[in-house]
Amino acid sequence: WAAVLAAATIAIITAIRAWKPLWPALLIAVVLASLAAWALHLPVETIGTRFGSIPSTLPFPAMPAVTMERLVALLPSAISLAILGAIESLLSAVVADGMTGRKHRSNAELVAQGVANIATPLFGGITVTGTIARTATNVKAGAHGPVSGMLHAAYILLFMLVAAPLMSLIPLAALAGILALVAWNMIEKKEISKLQAWPTLSVLLVTFLVTIFRDLIEGIAAGIILSIIINFLLRRTRGG
Repeated sequence: WAAVLAAATIAIITAIRAWKPLWPALLIAVVLASLAAWALHLPVETIGTRFGSIPSTLPFPAMPAVTMERLVALLPSAISLAILGAIESLLSAVVADGMTGRKHRSNAELVAQGVANIATPLFGGITVTGTIARTATNVKAGAHGPVSGMLHAAYILLFMLVAAPLMSLIPLAALAGILALVAWNMIEKKEISKLQAWPTLSVLLVTFLVTIFRDLIEGIAAGIILSIIINFLLRRTRGG
């Protein structure tokens, strides 16, 4: 049923975009999928069944306990998360630039992310970063600038305070369908069809497979490492 619901979500979004392009296709598809899963008692996982109930109030800010031992223990992980978060955020910004024709400001992006990651733990939150999936979804939904990100945060807060129980009913399959459609739309199919050199195709294929079966960051790292190795071998071959 999860696959059926995901496919139905994709079909609804595609149909609405073709019929009524100005309508919020993603939101309508999620609402319809949630109603169908709830009314028909479909055996699919929802946000509530997978992650538990969504809180309807904000936690009171508080300083975490800070000791030298804890700082030393967390420092390596903190540095790793900061580097990976910066890489993923800037990659997301580059993708958004390509989709919108705008030009992001790297320093502003990283400073804002740093401030957010300093403030978030005060409310019991975890490290945040810009992601390609959410960025692309936002752009495909009609976003044109950074105000959309602010509204995104405001809407999440509003839904949490007003409709937290309803959000728990959203099927994960519906969200998977949305992400699959976004990923498909992100692919520059014409550019891929132009690729003929085996080094480029190898890097593309390895990055794709590692990202699918492992993780985005690992996929990017694998692609970069393979690209470096191939370039090194090609230079040695030509030099020899």
